[in-house]
Order: sequence, then C-alpha cells, then structure tokens
Amino acid sequence: MSAESGGESFTEYIQHHLTFWNAPLTHAGGLASVHIDTLIMSCVLGGIFFVWFWWFARRATSGVPGKGQAFVELALEFVDGQVKDAWHGSRKFLGPMALTIFFWVFVMSLMDVLPVDGIPTAAEATGAKYFRPVPTADVNVTFAMSLSVLVLTIFFGFRAKGVRHYFRDVVSAPFTAKNVFMKVLLAPFNILMFVIEMITQPISLALRLFGNIFAGDLLFMLVAGLMTHFLSLWYPLGILGYAVWSIFEMLIIMIQAFIFMYLSVTYIAMAQQHH
Repeated sequence: MSAESGGESFTEYIQHHLTFWNAPLTHAGGLASVHIDTLIMSCVLGGIFFVWFWWFARRATSGVPGKGQAFVELALEFVDGQVKDAWHGSRKFLGPMALTIFFWVFVMSLMDVLPVDGIPTAAEATGAKYFRPVPTADVNVTFAMSLSVLVLTIFFGFRAKGVRHYFRDVVSAPFTAKNVFMKVLLAPFNILMFVIEMITQPISLALRLFGNIFAGDLLFMLVAGLMTHFLSLWYPLGILGYAVWSIFEMLIIMIQAFIFMYLSVTYIAMAQQHH
C-alpha cells in the first residue's frame, strides 16, 4: 500500500467512525434528524443501570452484603453525601436525580474504553452502515441533559420562591425593599447577568462533558487506525498506547460524571436559596 493511499484509507477510517447512524425526520431530508445509534445506546445503557440497581435493591439484606450490594450501597452513600454538601433541604428528589445522572453519564462514557471496532462491526453485521457507540460523544445528548437540568433549575426555583419572588430576586438582588433607587438602577444589570447565567450554565455543562469524551474517543480511533493500517510498525506500540490511555480515560470518565452530577445539583440548590 502506498503512503498516499494509506493516508486516504486512514482518513476514511476515522471519518467512518465519526459518522452517526443518521435518520432524517422527513422524507425530503432537511435540518431535523435523529441519531439512531445514540438513542439505542443511551436507552440500552440506561436500562442496564436501572435493572442493575433495582436487582440489588430487591435482594438487599441487613446482614453481611455481597460484593454487588456493597458496591451499590457505597455508590448511594457517596452520591448522597455529595448532595448533602450542596443542599441541606430535602433530598427526596435531588438524591435519586444525582445518582441517575452520575451513573448514566458514567456508563454511557464507559463505552469509550471498549475496542473501537467492536460494537460498530457488530452493528454493521445487522445492516447499520454507521454506528457510534459512545452517546456522550454526541453533543446532542450532552445538550439535552444540560437543558433538562436548566428546566429543573427554573422549576425548583419557582416552587421554592414562587414566580413573583423568583423574578424579584433576579431583578433586585442583593438589595432589600428599602433600597428602591439601587434596585431600579441596577435592575438592567441584574437581568443581563441572569440571562448570561441561564445561557452559560447549560452550554458549559454540555460542552465540558462532550469535549472531554469526544477527545478521548477520537484518540482511541487514531490509535486503532494506526494499528489497523500500519501493522508492522505501529501494532505493538498501538496496543501499549491503547492500554495506557484506557487507564487515563477511565479516570477522566469518572471525573466528568462527577462534575456533571455535582454541578447539576449545585445549580438546582442555588435556585432554591433565598438571598
């Protein structure tokens, strides 16, 4: 194989693995479409997480726990402790929400450390030309989750303060009712800061997770591509590089899942606090 053709083949390999299984919502195509692979993987992984925790919850005993029950209890205590640090009120909703976010983001991102060609090759055998198995490497998923957190933030702010007092805090903070002049003077600035906050929170939350997982996914593709197209020179180094990067990627995945979970809880908790 010539260098030129090898380079073209390598480029095509990367482009193939970066392409989603895309289904337009209309017969004529258009801007709206659905990533079938993202939907399948996110739903399957969410179902696995749900069944896994439900199974151990149903079989929980008060005696010496097994390894599975011990892990679930440790995870619950860890997440509940983080929620307790961020919010001192009722954790009836925030606790399960934080647990769901952390483990759902974790298991979706964990697909990144599997062999690059494994799941796509199996999907192609069933007729799918393209298949990307890492849902959090799709910016649509991370934005959907961050926008959901934004909706919950506003909802809990309304519920804790009422619509009138919620927007009063937006306009008048940090001044009291006696400082009418300062409230009126700084109202435009407060409103501007509120709008910026509502825009930057979901964007930063979504792009932080997407950027880190996408970068790791792309690096795995590059290593796998080198191993596939230049076997004699790169294969041994590729195996070593793949193994080493998998360890670092596991750490990155855990950190990103924790950050997404903790910031989500923090945003919702801050929206309920009174000045």
